[in-house]
Amino acid sequence: QVQLQESGGGEVQAGKSLRISCAASARIFKISNMAWYHQAPGKRREMVALLRRGGDTSYGDSVKGRFTIFRDNAANTVNLQMNNLKPEDTGVYYCNTYPAEIRYWGRGTQVTVSS
Repeated sequence: QVQLQESGGGEVQAGKSLRISCAASARIFKISNMAWYHQAPGKRREMVALLRRGGDTSYGDSVKGRFTIFRDNAANTVNLQMNNLKPEDTGVYYCNTYPAEIRYWGRGTQVTVSS
């Protein structure tokens, strides 16, 4: 079963930056829209950033202007640059296709933002 592997999480103070990465096969990135999903403690998982196959991006209102999703074709990764982090950004971040496929959910990467 193919999974997407997230990495790069950690604990940072509010206002700082963090970059997280998602590794998968080149085939998945080539044929799929890719997205990052955020699950805050006790809340539902929601999409925060979307990268379409054609290169267009879109973001949730809570992260717009602070987060950037981009692809590194050489490394076969989709990354999320998170700037000006806020405590409400705390949670587990997952990458998946969009629409998400159950078979691709990985363990995610934990991001903790302290005030």
